[in-house]
Amino acid sequence: MLSYLHAFHAGNFADVQKHAALTLALAMMQAKKSGIACFDTHAGSAIYDLRSERARKTGEADNGIQKLWRAREQLRSEDWRQVLDVLARFNAGSGELTVYPGSPAWFKHFLRAEDDLTLFELHPSEGEQLADWASAGRVHVLRQDGLAGLLRQLPPKQPRLLALIDPSYEVKSDYLDVAETLGKAWQKCRHGVYLVWYPILTSGLQGQLKDAVRATAVPKVLCSEAHLRTPPERGMTGSGMLVVNPPWGFDVRLSEMINGVAGPDALNLSHSVEWLVPE
Repeated sequence: MLSYLHAFHAGNFADVQKHAALTLALAMMQAKKSGIACFDTHAGSAIYDLRSERARKTGEADNGIQKLWRAREQLRSEDWRQVLDVLARFNAGSGELTVYPGSPAWFKHFLRAEDDLTLFELHPSEGEQLADWASAGRVHVLRQDGLAGLLRQLPPKQPRLLALIDPSYEVKSDYLDVAETLGKAWQKCRHGVYLVWYPILTSGLQGQLKDAVRATAVPKVLCSEAHLRTPPERGMTGSGMLVVNPPWGFDVRLSEMINGVAGPDALNLSHSVEWLVPE
C-alpha cells in the first residue's frame, strides 16, 4: 500500500521521540572519527510545511513539536540544544516553527565527509520530492522497498552503520516483516546500530513486533516507549523505539531527554526505557 503520507503527521509527538533518538545516536556515534553508513528505509519527502493543508488537517504538530518549540528556552540540556539548533536553522529569520525536517533532513544535517547516506522511498510523489531535495554526492535516493533494499546494501563500505527502520505499519504484515528484516540485517552487520520505530496502538499490534524481535538472535535491544497520558479511544496511543546496539549511556541520555519534555505543560507523556533483549 502506498496511501500513507507523512505530511499529515509531521512533527507529532512520535516524531519528537523518533528524532530525539536519531540525533542522540548520531551525536554519540560521531564522537568517533570513523565513517558511518546511514540508512533510512522509509524516507518520505524530507521537508514538511507545517502550514500546509495536510498538516493543518490533523494539527498533530500542535501537540508535538510546536509545544517543544514554545518551551525551548526552558530546555537546558545539550542533547536538546542540538535538536533545537537544527529546527532554528530550518526556520531561520522567523520566530515561528513553520518548517519541519523529516528523518532524511536530520541525517543530512549531521553528515560528515566520511559518512554516507542512503534513502529509500517507494511512494511516487514522496520519492520525487525526495530526489529533488537530495543533493549529489553522499546522499543516495533509491526508489525501492526499504526493507529489502537495506539488506541488499549490507554490509556497508564504512566501518560503522546506523539504520532507521520506520514504515507506516499500514499493512499489518509490516510488524513481522520489520522483525524479520532486523534479524537478517543483524546477521549481515552485527555491530550496526538499528533504530526501529513503531506505533503503540489500542489494538496492541505492536506486541507482534516485540515478540518477533525477541524470537530473533539479535541481542542488546533497548525499548523506549512514550505513552500519551490522555490517549484517544482508537488509534495511536503512544510511540515506541527499539534500539539495537545503542552507544554506551544512550539509555540514560534518551530518558533524560524525553522525561524532560514529558510533563503536562509540554508533551504530556509517560516514558519508559527498558531492555527488550539484554546483552
